[in-house]
This record gives sequence, structure tokens and C-alpha cells, in this order.
Amino acid sequence: MKPSALQVIRNEHAALAAMLRSLDMMLAHGPGGEPDRFFDVVRAMLFYIDEFPEKRHHPKESERLFPRLVKAAPELQAVIDQLDADHEDGERKVRELQHQLLAWELLGESRREAFVDAAREYVRFYLEHMRLEESRLLPVADKVLTPEDRAELDAAFARDPDPLAADSRDGIY
Repeated sequence: MKPSALQVIRNEHAALAAMLRSLDMMLAHGPGGEPDRFFDVVRAMLFYIDEFPEKRHHPKESERLFPRLVKAAPELQAVIDQLDADHEDGERKVRELQHQLLAWELLGESRREAFVDAAREYVRFYLEHMRLEESRLLPVADKVLTPEDRAELDAAFARDPDPLAADSRDGIY
């Protein structure tokens, strides 16, 4: 049996949270004696965030889940507005991080602190964003979504699965 859309969201959040915590650990350890490997790994992490949560996960939430929730539970409008604003800002933030990482890699230590500070703030921002969705929206969604809403959402979230959260992981990632 395929997981429900709400379970897919939780699974994708768990995969992303693991990635974000791993990024934070990478920052704590720094490049050490293997800067090429360090930069490759961090670049891959940022690529994943840009490629999947930003381009596939967030649009499904903003375009499919949030409108249904605000219709069924209008009291969530302010929270949904905040989450939508986060979604709109997220792609820009990850692109800025990619640029700052490249600056550190190419221009050296003078750019390290700016990247590390921005990356840590991004991790904090993103973990808080997911906490808000899971604590304020998903419990309400469990109660108010109609069977028709659930079926449509389940189908939408079954498409383009996150390669780190899906049952069958794409080995390329």
C-alpha cells in the first residue's frame, strides 16, 4: 500500500532534516585535509535541496495542500501565508548558499565565515519551517481533508518522489 500524501510529506521532511543536520555537521568539521571532497559533498547537499524540496515538494504543498486546508480551516490562513512566503524565499536562499560556497571554495578562507553563518541560519530556518508544517498544519489536515481531497493529494504526492525519502531510492542520488 502506498503511503498517504501526509505520510509522504512527513517522510520527505525526515529525509530533508537528516540532510540539513548532516550539512550542519559538515560545517562543524570543516574541510580538514580533504577540501575537494568537502566542497563536493556540500555542493551535492545544496543541489539536492534545490532540486527536490524546492522544485517538487514545496509546489505540491503550496498549490495542492494549502488551498484545501485554508478552505476547510480558514483559521490557518496566517500560518499558510507564512509557509508560502518561506517557500517563495527558499529557492533564492539555497541559490545564495550555492554562490557563497563557490566563493569560499574559489576565493578562500576570507569567505568561509559568511558561508558558514548563512548555512547555519538556513538550517535553522528550514527546520523551523518543517516543524511549523508538522505541528500546525498536518494535524488539522488529518481531521479536515475530505476523502476526495485525500485521493487527489495522494496521487499528486506519489508523483516525482523524493529520491532520499521514497521506498525505492534512485541510486543516482
